[in-house]
Amino acid sequence: MSVFKIVTPQGASFTVAGGGYAYEMEALAPIGAEIVEAPNDEGAFIAAARHADAIYAKGIPITKTIIDALENCKVITLGSVGVDSVDVKAATARGIPVTNVPDTFIEEVADHAMMLLLAGFRRLVQQDKMVREGRWAEGRPALSTIPRLMGQTLGFVSFGRVARAVAKRAAPFGLRMLAYDPFIQETLISEHGVVPATLSEVLSQSDFVSMHAPARPELQHMLTEQHFRQMKRGAIFINTGRGATVQEEALIKALQEGWIAHAALDVLETEPPSHNNPLLRMDNVTLTAHVASASARFDAARKRRVGHELALVLQGLWPVSCVNPSVLQNTALKRWQPVGMDRGPNS
Repeated sequence: MSVFKIVTPQGASFTVAGGGYAYEMEALAPIGAEIVEAPNDEGAFIAAARHADAIYAKGIPITKTIIDALENCKVITLGSVGVDSVDVKAATARGIPVTNVPDTFIEEVADHAMMLLLAGFRRLVQQDKMVREGRWAEGRPALSTIPRLMGQTLGFVSFGRVARAVAKRAAPFGLRMLAYDPFIQETLISEHGVVPATLSEVLSQSDFVSMHAPARPELQHMLTEQHFRQMKRGAIFINTGRGATVQEEALIKALQEGWIAHAALDVLETEPPSHNNPLLRMDNVTLTAHVASASARFDAARKRRVGHELALVLQGLWPVSCVNPSVLQNTALKRWQPVGMDRGPNS
């Protein structure tokens, strides 16, 4: 009989359903923990999870209704950066730590953001289409009005770990960089060769606006019509953060009416998008399927991190990446880290 019971929604995975839990169990098996799959229906999930020691959150929203029904839960663990699928406020009220993996996919997402910037700027998708359709002679004229990249301005909305990694990649291209993030010290932004700025300054001065804000309730539709109207007509908007932070209707209008020139998006407000989403039919949009974090190491890295976080808490220790750290002081969990781990939802 297992010592600890961890309940997770049935079949849900970032890769393929039913992929197993071998990576998570590397840390969990030695302490006698088991992972039990429960139905995805909220009521049935509650019935299975009510007495669980931990919740491995994936696939379905972990709502206040679910959280309030938990009687023995010591931690809710996510295998993602975003924590929007869990009602963190409800978990905090119950004194339950919520963990994520904020530093596992930084390099991959930064690579993807830089790829979208370059592909959008040099109109890669349109150029590829011209060649395939026998329109070879149209390629050079299509780029004849586009300025050189060097000397242009890249602006970041939020300057967490991914944005900082993008800044490191963008610097050799000769880009001037600005960043808006009211939760980060200006001196830290400056240390990365980036100028601290207001949101209005980032939007109005940037040739590229790269969105990295986390999907927190207060940031729902952070960027609206008024913000896209502030941007340059030749600007490119890049989003590798979360689709919900952008009012998609306003972005579509901005692209259709020429307030901005192009959008390069890895995330959308609704995923997958409806077949009638206008973005799918627009030549001035580059799209990828929320894949920025994907790589050969993705699944193993995040699953091992999940197992590690669960094992720490079940053994009575603080987790590494707690998005509601205020609850830790009021639990029986013991701090083992010699220094602050600098983790959180803005990472």
